[in-house]
Amino acid sequence: MKQDLFNQFASRKRQGRKSFSVLIDPDKVDSKSIDQIVNLSIDAKVDYFFVGGSLVISNHLDECIQMIKSQCDIPVVLFPGSPSQVSKYADALLYLSLISGRNPELLIGQHVISAPFVKMSGLEIMPTGYIVVDGGAPTTVSYISNATPVPADKNEIAMCTAMAGEMLGMKLIYMDAGSGAKRPISEAMIQKVSTHIECPLIIGGGIIEPEKAYKNCKSGADIIVVGNAIEKEPSLIKEMSAAVHSVSVSA
Repeated sequence: MKQDLFNQFASRKRQGRKSFSVLIDPDKVDSKSIDQIVNLSIDAKVDYFFVGGSLVISNHLDECIQMIKSQCDIPVVLFPGSPSQVSKYADALLYLSLISGRNPELLIGQHVISAPFVKMSGLEIMPTGYIVVDGGAPTTVSYISNATPVPADKNEIAMCTAMAGEMLGMKLIYMDAGSGAKRPISEAMIQKVSTHIECPLIIGGGIIEPEKAYKNCKSGADIIVVGNAIEKEPSLIKEMSAAVHSVSVSA
């Protein structure tokens, strides 16, 4: 099994280098907006593209990824909402297990069904412990998952969940307040989790200001993922990327 991107994630973490990823939902972009986002991302030295969404009903996942790959060398990582969201054109797949919930289908059930297809895709598979945190508003991911998020002020629950995920063999921990969250994950929770795990920590959901991205990195986040705010204002890419990378420079 390939481990090129995971090794890169792990290496950057060891070096204290923070990464910025732009999240692209195929349902919310067209060729013109993809061109704009890719060009802005190249200029801003964005590290990764995460592609996916909770639904992906537009049926042009492959086309979206091919457009990105034709214009740049920035790695594309699938962030799937279901087993059907697999594309051979990507570089890697976050194989998500919803460890914050108690829905067996999203812990292992859907993985059993998708395993042969995922294996045949040839993608680099990155086992990822996915933790949904209450962002102050019902989100698509909480609705689709039918699972209660971790309360925003229960840092110990998030910490123990992440520790359990890592000890069960998850290579990455992804904490997400969800698209459209009213409040992002607190720095206190990020710090609590990051100091108790060794694997790379990904943080997303509700990050709308560069200052928040910066504070998240200072608190221990390794990869910052922003999607919704960039959909509304693509020019934020430059500021977000600069904020994240400034932590690496000053570390």
